[in-house]
Order: sequence, then structure tokens, then C-alpha cells
Amino acid sequence: MTPTEPMIKSENFKLNESLDRIKHVIIVMSGKGGVGKSTVACNLALGLSMAGHPTGIMDLDIHGPNVPKMLGLEGERVASENDGLLPVELPPRLKVMSMAFLLKDVDSPVIWRGPVKMGAIRQFIEDVRWGDLDFLIVDLPPGTGDEPLSIMQLIPRADGAVVVTTPQDVALLDSRKSINFCKQMGVPVLGVVENMSTMICPHCNGTVEVFKQGGGERSAAEMGVPFLGKLPLDADIALRGDSGEPVVTDGRGPAGKAMMAIVDGLRQHLL
Repeated sequence: MTPTEPMIKSENFKLNESLDRIKHVIIVMSGKGGVGKSTVACNLALGLSMAGHPTGIMDLDIHGPNVPKMLGLEGERVASENDGLLPVELPPRLKVMSMAFLLKDVDSPVIWRGPVKMGAIRQFIEDVRWGDLDFLIVDLPPGTGDEPLSIMQLIPRADGAVVVTTPQDVALLDSRKSINFCKQMGVPVLGVVENMSTMICPHCNGTVEVFKQGGGERSAAEMGVPFLGKLPLDADIALRGDSGEPVVTDGRGPAGKAMMAIVDGLRQHLL
């Protein structure tokens, strides 16, 4: 036995001990930025907690952590307990961990290379006191770089990934790369969400295909993965995201109803 083996075994035990208390892990990813990945992740996590499930959301966009802002938790800080970190809690049953909680101010940049980020991601799993969760939502930065690779190596038994795209050809091209990345890593693709599918006119309630429509559904069919649903290009999504009240909290509007349908679809598939 080499001198490093006991340390590796100890670290793996700590990692597995934390993961053993989490029933389902859903990774939310996108091939490019600006498609609404964090919006989907926040609404999915909050929707699951509203449905009665103890849920956690891990914001792994280390360089651009926006989850606290979208959940109305900007300015919060994590507390420490027994060499661990206590995630910030949001009623009814949501626990949140983000690099934003550890920064001195929201404008502080995180200037890290890959190995340092890998260590931080491992700490977010091992050292955060997630407790017993039905679901852990992992919000990744766009692309297929360090963070997606790290999380899929650390949580190989994740239930799968939700790939967020918009209808434009450029976004669909990148979404296919994300799907192929998951397949190569042996992680199931739970499905594709097409965001900004159509714009709903606030005056006449008609629809306008600003970025075309249906591309996400066609791409999912071509790649042989499920299609989870469409979200409209709705000003309410942006307004509620900025105010920290995700649309899923109001199921009366078209965006809230569409998001809750995606939540319910995933619940039925995994439970």
C-alpha cells in the first residue's frame, strides 16, 4: 500500500457518505451560455421542493454564480459546523450552495484553473451538510469543460442530465455536443428543454417565433433522447428571475405552467 492510498480511501468514503443520503441527482447543462440553463435549474429545484421533496441545488458555475440572485438569496452567507458547511435554506424544502455565498462581494472574480476548481467541486459535495435529500440539482456552467467533466467523474451514478437549448441552429449544434458528451461519459440524458420557444404577446396573447420553434424537439428526436417540453420567451421569467421569485411559484401563467409540467414529468420518470 502506498502512502497516498489511505488518504484516497478516506476521501472516497467521505464523498460516498454524502452521496448515499441523496436519492436522485439531476445535472442541468447546456452547450452554450445564455440559453436559460440556470433559470431552468432554479425553477426545477424550487418546483420539486414545492411538490414535497427535500431538494438541494448546487451552483457549480464557479465563475458566474447566479443561482442565489435568481432565488432571492443574494448577500446570504454559509455557516460552518463541525468542519462542514451548512447550505443556505429556502422554504419550503430547498437547500442552496453557491460560490457566491463565499465571495466578499458579488463583483469579485474567481480566477482559478482546472485543478483548483476540481477541488472546490469536491468540497461542495463532501463538506456541505446536505443531509437527506430526495433530489440534488447540479447547475453546471455551459460547455463540456472542467466542471462538467469533474462532476460526472465524482457522481458517476447521477440519474442523468437535462440539456437546455433554444431553437436557433447555433444553440442546437452545441446542445448536440452536450448530449454526445453525456453519452461518452456514460451519463443518461433525461431529456431536452427548449427555452425561448415562442414569444407571447402581452397585448393580444398571440405567439411570435422570435428564435424559430421546435428545433429542440427535432434535435432530441434525432439524437434519440426524450423531449421534456418548451418554455416560452416570456418577460415574466426574466422579471421573476431578477426579483428572486422563479415563475414556478406562480402556476397560473403560461411560463409557470410549462415549467411545472417539466417538473412533474421528471418526477414521474424518476420516482
